[in-house]
Amino acid sequence: MRFFRLLSLRWLPLLLALTGCVDPIDQTLPGVLDVVVVDGTITNLDESQVILLTRSESDPVSGRPASFPLTKATVEVVVDSNQVVAAHETLDGRYQLPSDFKGQIGHAYQLRFTLTDGTRYVSDQQVMPDVPPIDRVRAQFNPTSLAPIEVDGFRAAHDIYIDTQDPAGQTNFYRWTWKLWEKQDWCRTCTNGIYSINNVLIRTSVNGIRYFALGDSLLEDCFYYPSTPPAIKPFTYDYNCRTQCWAIIPSYKLSVFSDTYTNGGPILGKRVAQIPFYQISPCLVEIRQAGLTPSAYQFYKQLQDQTENTGGIVDTPPTASVGNVKNSVNDREIVFGVFTASAVATTRYWIDRKDTQGIPPELFRALNGRNPIPEPTFPAVPAIVVQGANQPYTAICSPNDGRTPFKPAGWRE
Repeated sequence: MRFFRLLSLRWLPLLLALTGCVDPIDQTLPGVLDVVVVDGTITNLDESQVILLTRSESDPVSGRPASFPLTKATVEVVVDSNQVVAAHETLDGRYQLPSDFKGQIGHAYQLRFTLTDGTRYVSDQQVMPDVPPIDRVRAQFNPTSLAPIEVDGFRAAHDIYIDTQDPAGQTNFYRWTWKLWEKQDWCRTCTNGIYSINNVLIRTSVNGIRYFALGDSLLEDCFYYPSTPPAIKPFTYDYNCRTQCWAIIPSYKLSVFSDTYTNGGPILGKRVAQIPFYQISPCLVEIRQAGLTPSAYQFYKQLQDQTENTGGIVDTPPTASVGNVKNSVNDREIVFGVFTASAVATTRYWIDRKDTQGIPPELFRALNGRNPIPEPTFPAVPAIVVQGANQPYTAICSPNDGRTPFKPAGWRE
């Protein structure tokens, strides 16, 4: 699972380049990959409308790939060629439109952004298409659903199938994604540090020995050594959640479809998701059915063809679509990714996992590739001892894109 969570748009140009799928880049030299990556979709839902900007490049010496957020850019969306809506940076490289903004079917949207060096980029105009509702959802446990490399060899999952009615008399393109909520028990990991509710003070004894004492101001975070002493080996501790907490796991595979052969007919039993059997406890999944513009479909279809079966790049076509965003001055610059507008139909489905077989990996191991390492308790001694502290503490469930302390709508417990 750790490998597949990297298959977002910001990492795909690196994989494509390393396998020769992006023609204009000379792969004989290390360090030549330097690509702006755009990932943004305007939807008609009451949700955060976000554009992600990153730069993917390879090290000039080793050739190893890396991805960095593009910060402090000026980002705006132009609606119907006349209304300009500015986005603000909420996290590095994450640009969010105003909270009351959402797309409308039939309206046109265009992305414009300027980097700190003055380079300007613009997307094609995207007219939001309509999308039919999801009529029916069913789940079926499949002990060999996933490829062996997806969740460290664990293959079991629930295959999710949907029915929908394709509109007649028009060409429709679809993309299916999902969002999964799983109960999680571990809320924080501290590497070369310990979790503390209060701040930690660094003191020196009369003998000149440094020690740590608990302060009286709120920290709720990892406390780290100011500098790791040579005698201390690197260590990692994991901390249980203090309250209820749900992991939020996005889909990591592409699933797109054209109604070329089903125009106006029902789409029945379409598999749109594989929900890994992470743990015994139930889970909640939201299925999202998006209507795609023709250019967005072409982009995602090529990526799907290149990453299907194993989730990796398996084919090397003579050319690869790099997206619909261009440098406004230099049209030879490669800009990877897509900005588009999609109407989205959603439905949530409860999976009780009573039909499962076998032993799951457990959520923490599946997402982190290892078992949790709790901070030692008495009589064992942790790497950092804080006088006055009731170690080990539990950690708060800080809300972010990957977890929430708030019970999701549709959760049955």
